[in-house]
Amino acid sequence: MYNMSILDFIVDYQRDFVFTSGVLIHINPDELPAVYKLLYETSKKYILINEYYNPSPVEVKYRGNESVLFKRDFAGEIMDKYPDLQLIDYGFVYHRDYVFPSDDSTWFLLKKKEI
Repeated sequence: MYNMSILDFIVDYQRDFVFTSGVLIHINPDELPAVYKLLYETSKKYILINEYYNPSPVEVKYRGNESVLFKRDFAGEIMDKYPDLQLIDYGFVYHRDYVFPSDDSTWFLLKKKEI
């Protein structure tokens, strides 16, 4: 168990599966390259990104605060940074889903190419 900011995490070993859910949207965009590197280096095989999506970066006012929520194409950015990542699947979670209601978020399952 780790109780720290993702920005302070140091890779101690690789896991088969790493994911974010509502984390990247709160990271200062200047810090994202380091977080993408962390996700990539921590993953042995799969990375799941579940965040608010927008095709171009936008800042959203969040609970009356500025500069604390950002929407963008997180999966596209990490795939651009690490070309060996393949998009395996993706989907959308809709807040009006009667079985599994949740916030409107988009998920992307990425896999490292086998060497």
